[in-house]
Amino acid sequence: MPSGLNADSVCAVISVVDFQAAQTWYSTLFGRAPDLVPVDGVAEWKLAENAWLQLGEDPERAGKSTVVIGVRDLAEQLEVIRSAGFAPGEIETIPELIRMSTILDPEGNAVNFFEEL
Repeated sequence: MPSGLNADSVCAVISVVDFQAAQTWYSTLFGRAPDLVPVDGVAEWKLAENAWLQLGEDPERAGKSTVVIGVRDLAEQLEVIRSAGFAPGEIETIPELIRMSTILDPEGNAVNFFEEL
């Protein structure tokens, strides 16, 4: 009998109040428009094979979301983010595990970028 999770994909959800402003912000952060806009108030970016970030208009949950995105080279990713006009946070290191930096969107949602060590 199978036990545990048998997932095929994952979708992280970021909730916002001002959907249009947030869509512009995330499009700038990711360097491209959403891959999918299935309905009004929802936009989605494919970040990796079977991994999506969904932006959704949800005033009750806005500003309380966190997404964690793994990258191959954190320093390179932070340079891309800075060149797009953003100011990511300091790099935090958990020895022998990860290096991570956080950027907050205008509504207070956290986007954490990390690199495995």
